[in-house]
Amino acid sequence: MLHVIGIKNCDTIKKTRTWLTENEVDYEFVDLKKDPLSVDEIKELEFKVGLDVLVNKRGMTYRKLGLKDKNLSDKEMIEVLEQNQSMIKRPVMVLNDAVIVGYDEEAFRNFLDIENK
Repeated sequence: MLHVIGIKNCDTIKKTRTWLTENEVDYEFVDLKKDPLSVDEIKELEFKVGLDVLVNKRGMTYRKLGLKDKNLSDKEMIEVLEQNQSMIKRPVMVLNDAVIVGYDEEAFRNFLDIENK
């Protein structure tokens, strides 16, 4: 089962969910506001895609926390992510052991093995 991780009222998540519905893809949505990821879940995502991919450095939370000029270790960044999950780039799609991050319809098609429509 495909798991889509994000925040329900995020425009990118709304666009992602619309795309999945239009392409008849079944998925389970994980709302980070209602069901935050555990440290272990964040570490697993970090292992699979890396913090550079996982952290939304262009988002408001990242800027508000002033992280641009801080030289945080991976462990420290994971701790910040646990407390500020809105900093996770969206969407995060998890299918079996594979993970894809960010909105990209072509990447979605390849990831989900969907023919171009």
